[in-house]
Amino acid sequence: MPTAIVTGSSRGIGRGIAESLAAAGHDIMINYTRNEDAAKEAAESVSSHGVRAEICQANVTETQDGRNLVDKTLEAFGRLDLLVNNAGIAPRVRADLLDAETQSYDEVMATNLRGPYFLTQYAANKMIDLKTAGTIEAARIVVISSISAFTTSINRGEYCLSKTGLSMMTQLFADRLAEHDITVNEIQPGIIQTDMTDPVKDKYDKLITDGLTPIRRWGQPDDIGKAVVAIASGLLDFTTGAAIPVDGGFHIRRL
Repeated sequence: MPTAIVTGSSRGIGRGIAESLAAAGHDIMINYTRNEDAAKEAAESVSSHGVRAEICQANVTETQDGRNLVDKTLEAFGRLDLLVNNAGIAPRVRADLLDAETQSYDEVMATNLRGPYFLTQYAANKMIDLKTAGTIEAARIVVISSISAFTTSINRGEYCLSKTGLSMMTQLFADRLAEHDITVNEIQPGIIQTDMTDPVKDKYDKLITDGLTPIRRWGQPDDIGKAVVAIASGLLDFTTGAAIPVDGGFHIRRL
């Protein structure tokens, strides 16, 4: 059975992706940083789809933690067919661009960009070995970025930069891994209803009602999950290095 790592999958978008992949027949390695109870709950829910689920504590900001995550997945399942780079953070404090501090910049960039960069590097090398050995037939990598990759938010500049960096990271690995028939694609979520967006719910309720997005509703974690499943199922195997918006049409430029 194909196996996927979904980073940051104990809650929110990551859990939605894990649930969708499980429903499509993937074994899942649930990754979490601190909340073990949430990870166990996610694993139990994933297992209800008739697949295997394991949990692994790993802070992908730490390069060795990322490597351990891959190694433990291979130990538990014997294979790795899909890596979904989902884990990410927003700044702890939203600060004006002219007041932002280096500590916040370093923390966000380390989590959102450096971590996925070296995790992808390590996982890709393992995938190449698995394909060469005939253990897996296909390997795919998905990067979850954001509409912030192309949308300015002047009170969280470091977040926007990290997501823009993920877009280039996607293209770089897509270019490098194409010779090994490993696709790398980016999904750009829009306004997604999770516990992370609860504090700004009223603000976005109004913006959505007023037409911020042509499709006038919140996105849901399973909207992202369905897009990942399309890639994981091989429906987009002639597509690599692409940025796929799942944002209710936010990316459309309208007058």
